[in-house]
Amino acid sequence: MIKIKGLKAIAILELLTGIGFILFWIGFFTIGLAPENPPQCYFPYEHSFPLPDIILSITILASAILLLKNKEYGKTLSLVCSGGLMFLGILDFSFNIQNGIYLISTLDLILNAFINIWCVAFGLGLYLKMR
Repeated sequence: MIKIKGLKAIAILELLTGIGFILFWIGFFTIGLAPENPPQCYFPYEHSFPLPDIILSITILASAILLLKNKEYGKTLSLVCSGGLMFLGILDFSFNIQNGIYLISTLDLILNAFINIWCVAFGLGLYLKMR
């Protein structure tokens, strides 16, 4: 039995994060969440992420379900996901800064900054709660 304060809230945030990743990629490939005039390297870079993001989404969704069932393995999967989230957020931040993605438009700044901050902050929060 896991004895962590706020376990249900953490599980719900994990569910929302996993679903959010999936919805982002659906939006990216259907309604075009890409900037209007992205740098030349933008699409090759972004197209390398669907597979790892889907794997992370499945893992974080599984973790959330296990946490809701109060299974110890949910805690372990949360720790795995925390590292993936932080890596993803920092890698994306690095790319965005180096290629001026945040400066393309206010919408790109808000969307990308939110995703990057969420991944790093939530990943760090998961680590601190689950260790």
